Amino acid sequence: MEYLYRFANASLTLRAIERLSFAWRSSVQFVTVVHQLDGWVLRLKLLSPLISKSHLDLQAFLLELGTPYLPSPQLKVVLWSLELGQSPISVMERHQVAVISHGRPDSGEIEEFCKQFIAGLGYCPATLT
Repeated sequence: MEYLYRFANASLTLRAIERLSFAWRSSVQFVTVVHQLDGWVLRLKLLSPLISKSHLDLQAFLLELGTPYLPSPQLKVVLWSLELGQSPISVMERHQVAVISHGRPDSGEIEEFCKQFIAGLGYCPATLT
């Protein structure tokens, strides 16, 4: 089972990652986080389908923070490449996309990306708050 959502900023993305790490840790196969100029994309792939109540709970939680997302053809290729085991660095270089995290949910990678991005720009864009 797979979920693909878009979040407006880093805070919402971090809340989602923290909740996934706590509540659905045993069900998660991998989580991919991609930063785009207008927000964040989170792809969650589970080891097996959730029972109805858990599925509805997860969906409701994700809908509170973000919106279901339909990826562009380029992003579909990026997500597929990562799932096939290509390294995030090679995928980023090939497709010019900012893959922040792929694998186990890790809020530290998102926080570090934001710090480095803000330091490089000298200000904080709305998507990094």
